[in-house]
Amino acid sequence: MLSLLPSKVLRLMEFLGFSGDRELGLSELREGAAGDSLRSILSTLTLLMFHLYITVILGTGEGNLTEAESLLEPYIDRFPNGALILFYTGRIALLKGNFTFAQEKYLACIGAQQEWRQIHHLCYWELMWAYTFEQKWREAYRYADLLCKESKWSQAVYTFQKAAILSMMPEEEVTGLGENVEDLFRQVDGLRLKIAGKSIPTEKFAANKAQRYFSSDPQKLVVPALEMMYVWNGFTVVGKRPELTKSILTVLEKAEEQLRDDPNPSAYHLDDQCVVQLLKGLCLRELENLVQAELCFNHVISSKNNIKHDNYLVPFTMYELGLLHKQKGDTNTAINLMEDIKMNYKDYHMESRLHFRIHAALNTMGSFAAKLPPSRTPA
Repeated sequence: MLSLLPSKVLRLMEFLGFSGDRELGLSELREGAAGDSLRSILSTLTLLMFHLYITVILGTGEGNLTEAESLLEPYIDRFPNGALILFYTGRIALLKGNFTFAQEKYLACIGAQQEWRQIHHLCYWELMWAYTFEQKWREAYRYADLLCKESKWSQAVYTFQKAAILSMMPEEEVTGLGENVEDLFRQVDGLRLKIAGKSIPTEKFAANKAQRYFSSDPQKLVVPALEMMYVWNGFTVVGKRPELTKSILTVLEKAEEQLRDDPNPSAYHLDDQCVVQLLKGLCLRELENLVQAELCFNHVISSKNNIKHDNYLVPFTMYELGLLHKQKGDTNTAINLMEDIKMNYKDYHMESRLHFRIHAALNTMGSFAAKLPPSRTPA
């Protein structure tokens, strides 16, 4: 876990006696998982969480699915109806792009037990995203609504997500559901939590995006559900399904056209254009249209002096452009872009999340190998 920390924090942790030796930590867990004792299942569950959640959300979006499947396989045979086994089976399927199979497993997980409602909430969250990836907004709304009603983990994020999904639906359908999107967005800021006096970054981001609905002339967010999909590294997942990626690209191109033809652009107009260009670039990169993707990313970066509200856009776009150069084989340019972000961009939304992603990406390019001091004590 510590190996995922950015270098400055990692050096501090090593000074305190901890280490970030990822391979040593993983080897110890693998040895524990290979045994036949109480620690075997604990080691297996820890490895599954690491491969299927931690590295996906805080890394480049790619988990070790091959190892996750091999770890889970013996437990599927022994506990085919176990809630955790069904849940992780669904998670692996989701990350592989098998959304229908994942939905079946999550529903089976919900039906497997009624005592631990928190597992139901985890399944609701996963089902919401599975349907979002497919742009089945009515089904995605259903699970976002259930989270708002039942789960207390992050009401601000759930409410924003619910409103964002409704924003992607036709207005008459939203009215038929008895929902008011503007009211939902206005609730977000008041639902935020604080831990040890600190705001949760994702909640802070959602509240900032919802601010435009507090004015006397509310300005609609352009593609909020797709923007939140990016926050959770969802474009890497949906990229496993080219036909769905193309469908999302079509939505973004339509939004791009509407913004271009808007006769009365708002104060958020340029920011909205840059959001669309960032997401469009992600789709094009997943479809291996690298030249067009680079044009989209460069459009955002060239607008850095005029972006007024979404201060996360330029550093995150530079990171994505870095990954594009890595994909092209130009590792030096990729590293330079990411080092530029670390040196020259501060105090933007979700800064810590981006630093985690940068750290993971640089590790895959070997740029930290010579910089980090040798580790002695396993984390």
